[in-house]
Amino acid sequence: MTRISTRTFPFRESEMLRQNGVHPVLARLYAARGLTDVKELSSELAAMIPPSGLLHIDAAAVFLADAIAARKRMVIVADYDCDGATACAVALRGLRAMGADIDFIVPNRFEYGYGLTPEIVALTAREKQPDIIITVDNGIASIDGVAEANRRGIEVVVTDHHLPADTLPAARVIVNPNQPQCGFPSKHIAGVGVMFYVLLALRAELRKRGVFDAQTQPKLDNLLDLVALGTVADVVKLDANNRILVAQGLKRMRAGRMHAGVAALFRVAGREARSANPFDLGFALGPRLNAAGRLEDMSLGIECLITDDDARAWELAQQLNDINLARREIEADMQGTALVHLESFDPAERSTICVFDDTWHQGVIGIVASRLKEKFYRPTITFAPGADGWIKGSGRSIPGFHLRDALDLVYKKSPSLIDKFGGHAMAAGLTLRAEAFDAFAEAFEEVGRTWLSKQQLERVIETDGPLEEAYYTTTFIKEIEGQVWGQGFAPPVFCDDFRVVSQRILKERHLKLLLEKNGARYDAIWFGHTEALGDRARVAFRLDANEYNGVTKVQLLVEHAEAA
Repeated sequence: MTRISTRTFPFRESEMLRQNGVHPVLARLYAARGLTDVKELSSELAAMIPPSGLLHIDAAAVFLADAIAARKRMVIVADYDCDGATACAVALRGLRAMGADIDFIVPNRFEYGYGLTPEIVALTAREKQPDIIITVDNGIASIDGVAEANRRGIEVVVTDHHLPADTLPAARVIVNPNQPQCGFPSKHIAGVGVMFYVLLALRAELRKRGVFDAQTQPKLDNLLDLVALGTVADVVKLDANNRILVAQGLKRMRAGRMHAGVAALFRVAGREARSANPFDLGFALGPRLNAAGRLEDMSLGIECLITDDDARAWELAQQLNDINLARREIEADMQGTALVHLESFDPAERSTICVFDDTWHQGVIGIVASRLKEKFYRPTITFAPGADGWIKGSGRSIPGFHLRDALDLVYKKSPSLIDKFGGHAMAAGLTLRAEAFDAFAEAFEEVGRTWLSKQQLERVIETDGPLEEAYYTTTFIKEIEGQVWGQGFAPPVFCDDFRVVSQRILKERHLKLLLEKNGARYDAIWFGHTEALGDRARVAFRLDANEYNGVTKVQLLVEHAEAA
């Protein structure tokens, strides 16, 4: 079931924003999203939260500055996704610019597991002989791995944003806004953002020591294209601070001031960097980087982001594109199998989904979980075979169901069911014995039944209500595009009743519509939908500037429609 709802907004806050010069419609949109102060709209770097708010960041800066002075050998261990790859590239580029002797290692996720495991520490020690290991976008749960590094005399700096368990690893320094006692206001910063902040603090420490002055210090703002890409691709909440980081990165991309690899990814995805938006980063560039980590190893992705050679970047971007095409084929295949498994699935009877197939590829289960969650609107975990009788699961959730907490509850009630787990509210991963699958699925369903009400299992399309007729214009679309929209700061979706003048099916897949209201007519398209609408429809839509034969016209992108 899908229903359309309209966001409410505090009128007073909306009026205050309008009186401070914000466009009247935008004032209402911002107020509905909890934004109350014009200051929160600033996308200037000066408005960023200062690094000093991050717990232990000064200790990290002093430790790294000492290590650079002593010519200590550092190695980065990154996570396998786009956030991990961009964080690794940011760390490498930034630390090298500050004189560090630094390298990175990307173990194969299928052999070495997730995070800084003891096996990865042994491999790193053997291949790179580091004095210091720096984790990016992982490490907060790596208690055994950090202990193994300590045993070998390797010091560990953990930079991460994932939620910690009750025990923290015994690292030399931990920088993570989600660790206990950290008062950093943005708990939603991505792994790449945390690493960027560590570099800002380190640069300030090196200035203090007289290594650089304001003129000679390395420019860190040129890393913001990478920070923006990792932040959007990791689907973290775009709070005011993250919106600044993303806006600054997009500004650089649009001006053509981006790294060779980012430019090559735009080109291979057929997107225009000069009109870059968050959608491009999340749905075109991000998946091409992620595919490498899912199917092979992430070193290709990282190499693409750290090369300054345009030809090499283009070659790597094409390889990443090919891997992404292979990923799509595997995914389509797995989705077909999943739907066969779920033929008898009755949404009225179950509040969660768990599916396992022994032919599945563990690098792609997360995407399949995501697609099934979209289709059935239930917290979903898909499992693929791991090594020696273990199976690995990847889960995606719906609002109101904290996935990591749900796994924690299953674990506390039946510790023997789950071997290990970790993640966030909306996405998590776990490992269990193949024979425990059925018992786990039941235990997980029990949590779902307890936590989720009927209403929460209905898909709600949240809209901003009707749009005044004067604003169905390309000028207003430009106003909207001036802001960074995304996770936790939803792009505007309007809703109104229209007369359906005409409708036809396009390319056997999409519904092309002509809608009318008060004598004004609008072209509309409902992608992936072919069922005809009646004469009058209530339509939830986004505005889109559609360019055709050199003419730009407003069209409505339909999110959902129902009989009016």
